[in-house]
Amino acid sequence: MRFAFVPHPISARPAEVCRKYLEGNDPVTGKPLIQEFIAGLTQPLSSDDKKTGFVSRGARSRLLAPDTPDNLKKLFNDSGWTDGLPIELPTEERVAEMMKGTSHKPDETVGTMRPSPPHEAWEFTVEMVAANAVMAGAKPEYFPVLLALSSTGVTSLFTSTTSFARMVVVNGPVAQQIKMNSGIGAMGPFNEANSTIGRAWTLISKNLGGGGIPGETYLGSQGNSLNYNNICFPETEDGLPAGWQPLHVQKGFKPQESVVSAFSGWSALDYGAYLPVPHHEIMKNALMSFFMSGGGWGNTATVLIDPVTARDMREIEGFDTKEKLAEWLEKNATWPAWHYWASRPDDLKKAQAGVEPFASWLKLPQSAALPVSPFVRRKGGNPPINVIVVGGGTNPYWMAMDFSHVASASIDKWR
Repeated sequence: MRFAFVPHPISARPAEVCRKYLEGNDPVTGKPLIQEFIAGLTQPLSSDDKKTGFVSRGARSRLLAPDTPDNLKKLFNDSGWTDGLPIELPTEERVAEMMKGTSHKPDETVGTMRPSPPHEAWEFTVEMVAANAVMAGAKPEYFPVLLALSSTGVTSLFTSTTSFARMVVVNGPVAQQIKMNSGIGAMGPFNEANSTIGRAWTLISKNLGGGGIPGETYLGSQGNSLNYNNICFPETEDGLPAGWQPLHVQKGFKPQESVVSAFSGWSALDYGAYLPVPHHEIMKNALMSFFMSGGGWGNTATVLIDPVTARDMREIEGFDTKEKLAEWLEKNATWPAWHYWASRPDDLKKAQAGVEPFASWLKLPQSAALPVSPFVRRKGGNPPINVIVVGGGTNPYWMAMDFSHVASASIDKWR
């Protein structure tokens, strides 16, 4: 394909600035952009343009030559195979020990992964996942969780100029079997399973998914510290109020199944209830705060709720299921008028032309809440707001997140 490059960024830039970009030069080649566009569209194809086939990432030996541990660790770090933190070297013995955590064969294909849709998808095997699990410090009993997570094909290092983060939520019996922490400090650096499973996902995304090379396959302008272990925790299922189903059951799995779910987003907003104010009213406003900074139609969100808060929301505020809470937030988290018009210029034109209901909305104050939600429920799909219970019950606490559910996979399949 022929490419021409424009200065960046182009989002949130006035039309006059974008026009200057077009009238200027390609920042990579130094040639006038318009001339490049015309040439790319009109010049005959060259022999290079006509080449077909597969992109090769180069052959790599299964084993490295013997060396000292210090030299090998330096090689791994210098080659970009780590997350910048110390690793366990994936020796044949350690990888074989990790493989005891599954009945699947070493050369079985787990799936494919890529940094973004235009990139080549890399295929990888069970043994390759095992090597990265060793590097992260994981134990064999954690291995089925990592295989299930890898099988989703979701990378933890999605390349975008936005610095995306990821989240891992585990449900079902496996959480207790491998002693994951869903209580006090569940999202902190206090539990080996939580920490190493989350960390391994980053290494897998770098080494098996072709991601994580700054300036090439990772373009997050500021980066995101959450990528280190990707907010990995199990849902506090024993803290769910009566009638509140665990996440994996909401996603169509059976209660006795063990399931891992992947989420994508940017950030979280914390709230501690030190005043007797209804949680759901504050949540509504907190969710909207994410979209005041440029969110668009069709956004999704996630709310992480401490068991104390979940109990209050059921017994005091009347939400006897997660679904009822999600539906209420979906309908009541509305747009302030000024932000709606700035985000929806086509609707503003309709309003100015007298088209209803836009014309009536335009008469309202700029600070007014319009009867429009940024959360869109797709036909036949799940609610756009996810509710997850996690924590140790020490505070009526919750987090509103701009994270969306991406995929869920059975862990039992990979035992």
